[in-house]
Amino acid sequence: MGITKTEMFTDQQNQVATFAKAFGHPARVAILQHLFKINACICGDLVEEIGLAQPTISQHLKELKNLGLIKGNIEGTSICYCIHAENWVAMKAVMSQFLDQDIENKINCC
Repeated sequence: MGITKTEMFTDQQNQVATFAKAFGHPARVAILQHLFKINACICGDLVEEIGLAQPTISQHLKELKNLGLIKGNIEGTSICYCIHAENWVAMKAVMSQFLDQDIENKINCC
């Protein structure tokens, strides 16, 4: 498999691809939805809520944290996760600009 050449693409293209990765798995979508629903940091186990094994949940949380959409704070022996509001707003702006291209350019083709 080849190496992705991200330097060939614009910053916006790389940002859109990075943020889209967050929505590339339904478990990550479910985790984000749950965090929004409870509107608080969650220190408890997401296994029951999402229905996947703990290592799988941990991998998805790690990915969401690496993408900057959630943040985690250590409290005692557990890590509490919540939506990173500032980064979420920034992600929405980037994605909206990308998704609204059809409105801006009035697609008139085929």
